[in-house]
Amino acid sequence: MGAALARAAQWTAAGSGTGKLEITPLNESLLNQIIKFAEDFSTRHPREAAFVFREPLEWKTQLGCSVFGEGYEINGATVQSEAKGKDGQPLLLLVAPTLSVRSFDQLSCLLQIAVEKKLKEAQACLEANRDPIVKILGPEYGTVEGEDMSMLHLLDKVKKDDDPETEMKMKIFLLLHHLDLQLLNSSLKHISQDVRLNPAAVNNEVNLLKNFSGKGEDTLLESLEYTSDYTFSNGCRAPPWRQVHGEICYLVIKPHDTDPLYITCSTAGVFLNGGELKGENAIDYERKSDVYKDIVTLLRERSPRFVENIGKQEYNFFKEPTYDENYQRMEAVDAKVSGQSQNLYDFTQKNVCEKVKSSAARRSIDKKKLEPFMRWKKTGLSASHRTKYFSDKAAKKDTGEEGRSSTVSLKIKKKASGISSESVKIQPASKCKTSGRFEVVSESSSATEEDEEQPVRHQEGNTDLPSEYWGIQKLAKYLKGGNPTATVIALCSMRDFNLAQETCQLAIRDIGCLEVLINLLATEEIKCQIGSLKILKEISQNTQIRHAIADLGGLQIMVKILDSPDKELKCLAAETIANVARFKRARRTVRQHGGIKRLVGLLECISVGPASLTPYQAKDNEMARCGALALWSCSKSSKNKEAIRKAGGIPLFARWLRCSHANILIPVVGTLQECASEPSYRLAIRTEGMIENLVKNLSSEHEELQMHCASAIFKCAEDKETRDLVRQHGGLQPLSILLGNSENKQLLAAVTGAIWKCAISGENVSKFREYKAIEALVGLLTDQPEEVLVNIVGALGECCQEPINRTIICKCGGIPPLVKLLTGTDQALLVNVTKAVGACATEPENMMIIDRLDGVRLLWSLLKNPNPDVQASAAWAICPCIENAKDAGEMVRSFVGGLELIVNLLKSKNKEVLASVCAAITNIAKDEENLAVITDHGVVPLLSKLANTNNDKLRRHLAEAISHCCMWGSNRVTFGETKAVAPLVRYLKSNDPSVHRATAQALYQLSEDPNNCITMHENGVVKLLLAMVGSTDETLQEAAAGCIANIRRLALATEKAKYG
Repeated sequence: MGAALARAAQWTAAGSGTGKLEITPLNESLLNQIIKFAEDFSTRHPREAAFVFREPLEWKTQLGCSVFGEGYEINGATVQSEAKGKDGQPLLLLVAPTLSVRSFDQLSCLLQIAVEKKLKEAQACLEANRDPIVKILGPEYGTVEGEDMSMLHLLDKVKKDDDPETEMKMKIFLLLHHLDLQLLNSSLKHISQDVRLNPAAVNNEVNLLKNFSGKGEDTLLESLEYTSDYTFSNGCRAPPWRQVHGEICYLVIKPHDTDPLYITCSTAGVFLNGGELKGENAIDYERKSDVYKDIVTLLRERSPRFVENIGKQEYNFFKEPTYDENYQRMEAVDAKVSGQSQNLYDFTQKNVCEKVKSSAARRSIDKKKLEPFMRWKKTGLSASHRTKYFSDKAAKKDTGEEGRSSTVSLKIKKKASGISSESVKIQPASKCKTSGRFEVVSESSSATEEDEEQPVRHQEGNTDLPSEYWGIQKLAKYLKGGNPTATVIALCSMRDFNLAQETCQLAIRDIGCLEVLINLLATEEIKCQIGSLKILKEISQNTQIRHAIADLGGLQIMVKILDSPDKELKCLAAETIANVARFKRARRTVRQHGGIKRLVGLLECISVGPASLTPYQAKDNEMARCGALALWSCSKSSKNKEAIRKAGGIPLFARWLRCSHANILIPVVGTLQECASEPSYRLAIRTEGMIENLVKNLSSEHEELQMHCASAIFKCAEDKETRDLVRQHGGLQPLSILLGNSENKQLLAAVTGAIWKCAISGENVSKFREYKAIEALVGLLTDQPEEVLVNIVGALGECCQEPINRTIICKCGGIPPLVKLLTGTDQALLVNVTKAVGACATEPENMMIIDRLDGVRLLWSLLKNPNPDVQASAAWAICPCIENAKDAGEMVRSFVGGLELIVNLLKSKNKEVLASVCAAITNIAKDEENLAVITDHGVVPLLSKLANTNNDKLRRHLAEAISHCCMWGSNRVTFGETKAVAPLVRYLKSNDPSVHRATAQALYQLSEDPNNCITMHENGVVKLLLAMVGSTDETLQEAAAGCIANIRRLALATEKAKYG
C-alpha cells in the first residue's frame, strides 16, 4: 500500500505543508479499492484483523459521536471502543476531531459506520499516514525506494524465531503487499487510458471556442469568460489553495439554450462547480457533475443547441498546432482510349485534407523483416518480377516525375464491356457535415446501446518513425499513380505489412492511401476492389480509421457492392461493414442506404445441411456468416432492429440456428440476443421455435456461443411462456452446469442472468434446487464483478420465495456475503440484494444472523439512497426484519433518526416507495413507543394526503397503516379532521379482496370516533359493509360487522338523546 500511495496516487502540495490527494478518478478508484480491502479484512482474515497496530492510525475525522452505537462508550465529545488491547487501551478512540484506530477490526467497523463519508475518511487517513505500513507493523517494514529487501529479512526472522506475533506480521505484510500490487496494476491501466489536461491545452480550447462565440444564431455559445484575469507563472488561474487539488481555472459559459454553466478545469478533466456564492465574492468549488475530458465534451452533454450548431459548420474547429497539414489536389478525370474499350481513370485534384500523424512514439514497433506472402501467386507475379517492376518505376519517377506537382494519375482497366468511363469522386473529409470529433447523431437507439465512439487522441510527432511507415509511403506512390497491374501489386505489397499494427493503420490514413482505397471500391476492376476491401477489413479495426471511412463515404459504396454477383466481394464488403458500423452514425448510414435489406439477403442462401460442405455450399455459408456479422454490428440501433425484422430477418435467423457451424451460429445468436431487448423479437423467437435451438447450443464446445445463447435466454425469459419452454426443452440443467465455469466472467454474467429470469417461475426453482444450482450461486457471491453479482443475487432473491431454499442458503453460509453486499453502490445490485435479504429475514434463524451482522441498520441506511427503486426495495425488506426480530421495537428505536427518515419518505412521488413505506409503518406501529414517536413526526397528516389514490397496492398498505396508527392517542380524530375517512370508503369498491380486508379493519378502528361514523354513513359505507359481512374471510367479516355495530350504536344513542 505504501508503494502505491508513493508512486501511483496523485499528490499535490502548495508551498510548505503536507501533500493532499488530488480529487481525480484515479485516486477515487484507488481509495475505493483500499476501502473494500479494509471492509472485507475482518471477515476474510479474522485472526489478523484482531492484531493491534504498532502505532495507531490518526487523522482528523468528519464523523460525529452520534454515529457510533453498540460496542462503543460515548462520553460527551469522546468515544472509545469497548474492545481493548493487551495494554488496556481502547482500539478506537475519538477525541473530537482526532480519531485513532489500532486494529483492522475497528477500521472495518468504522468504514461501515461512515456509510457515505467513508471515501472522505479514507482520504483523510491516508493523507495523515503517508506510509501506513510503518504505523501498522513498525519502521522495519516501511516502503523504500529501489530494491526492497524487507521480505527477505522477514523470512530470515521467521526462520530464526518461532514467535507467533512475527508470523502474524508476516501474514499481514504479505496481504498488504498483495494489495499494493493490485493498486499499482490498477493505476497503470487507469493511467494508460488517461489524458491529463494542462493550462496550455485549456487556454487553447477556450480561445478557440471564443472565436465561435457571440450573439448570432449560428454561433456555438453566447459567451465564455474566465472568472479571474490573473494568470500565475505556471499558467493556472485558480488560487494556490485550489491548485493543490489539481484545479487550473474556472469559466462561466453562457450557451444559447441553458442557464450559465460554471465550470472547473482541472488536470483530471472538466466538471461543473456550484457557481458563485450569493452575497460573497467566492465560488462553490464542490463538483456537481461527472468529469469530462474537455470543455467541448461537457458542452455536448449539456447543450443540444451547441451540438446542433457544430453540425452546421463547414470546417474543422480544432486545428492542433503540432500537426502539419498537407493538402493534395486530386480529382477524377475521364480519359478515352481507342482499341479494346480500355477505360482509364486519372484521379487528380481532389481536395483531400491529410494530417501526417504517427503514434510511433507511444508504441513499440515490430521490426520483423518483411517477406513475400503467398498472396503474390494470385497475381501471377514472382518476387523477381515484383522487384524489377518497382525498381524500374522508381527510376522513372526519379528522372521524370519529381519536378511535377502533386497531381497523381491512377489508371484502372475496366472489363471489356464497352461501358463509358465515368468520374469517380469522393467527398473530401473537410467537406463532411460533421467531423470525426463533432458527430451529430439523431438516431434513436436502445437504452443499452453503446455511446458514440470518440477517435482516440495520440501524442504525435515526426521523430522515430518506424521503417513500416516509410515502406507504406513508398507504396503509396504506386497505389496512386500506377496502371491496374501496378495497383494490384501495390495492394498485395501493402498486405505484406502487419496491418493489425496501429502504426501501419494510421500510416495508410495519414499518407492519403485511405481515400485511394475507397476510390478503388467505386471502379469495376474486381481485383482492385477485392485487394482494397481486404486492406480496409484489416485496418477498420482501428477507431479512427472507422470514422475516416464513414467520413469519406466508404459505407455507401460498400452497401452498393453487396449487390455484386461476385460472392467473395460481397463477403469482404459485409465483413468491413461489420467493423465500421460500431458507432451510431455508421449504423444509420447503412440503414439509410438500403444496407439492412441487402445484408439480410446474404442469409437467404441456406446450406444448413451436413457438417461437410461442397465448395459451393462453403461459399454460401461464408456469405451468410459475413452478413450475420454486419447485422450484429447494426443491430445495436433500435431502428435497425425494426429494419431487420421488416426485411424478413427473423425466419432466416431461425433457419440458420439449426445449423451446426459455430462460426455462423455465433454472429446469428449474437444478433438475436441483441434484438431480444425488443418485445416483438422475444415473441418471434418463441413462436419460431428458436428456444429449443438456443437451449441445445448451451451444451456447445464454444464458450462464446454458450454466452450468447444464455444472454438471449436472459432477455427472452422475461415472458412466462419462454421460461416454461426453457424448462421443457431441458435448458435448466446446462445452465446449472455452466455455473461451474467461473473463470469466464462474460459467460458467467449471461448464465446467471438466464438463471435469474428463469427462476421467476416456481416450477423452475424446484428444478434448480434439484440440480444444486442454489448452492453454486451462494458459492459465487464473493470475488465477482458487479454485473455478475446483480444476476446471482437476483436469482437468489427469486429462489428465497420458498422456505426450503431459504434454509439451503443459510446452511451454505449465504447470509453474511449477502449482508456485506448491502454496503455496495451499484443501484441494480442494491435492489436485488435488499429483496434477497428481506426474503431470508422471514425465517427467524436467518433474522438472528442478519441482526448480528448489523444488516437491519444497513437496510435502513439505504432509505437515504436517492434511487426510488432502492428505497422501495429496502423498505419492503425492513418489514420482515421488524416482524421477525426478537425485540423489534427497541431495535427500531436504536437507529438514530430512523423513524423520522421513514416518515419523511411518505412525501415521495413514487407509488412503489409509498406502498413499501406504508407497509413498514404498519410494522413499526405495532410497538406503542414507536407509534408515539412517528405520530410526533407527523405520520397522520402524511398518510391522510395519500388517501385519494387509485393504486390498489398502495390502497391496501395505506389502509393497514391507518388501522395501526389509530391505536395511539387522538389519531382517530386527526384522521377524520384531515379528510382521510371518505376516500377510504371508496376503497371498498375495489376488485381486490386484500384491499377490502385492510380497508374494513381501518374503518372499524376509525368508527370508534363519532364524527368518523357520521362521515362513513354519509358516504354509503353501510351498504358496502353489509355485503362483506357474509364473506368467507373471517377477519373481513369481523371488521365489517364491528364497523356497522359502531355506526348503529351511535345512531341509537342519538335517537335516545333526541327522543328520550
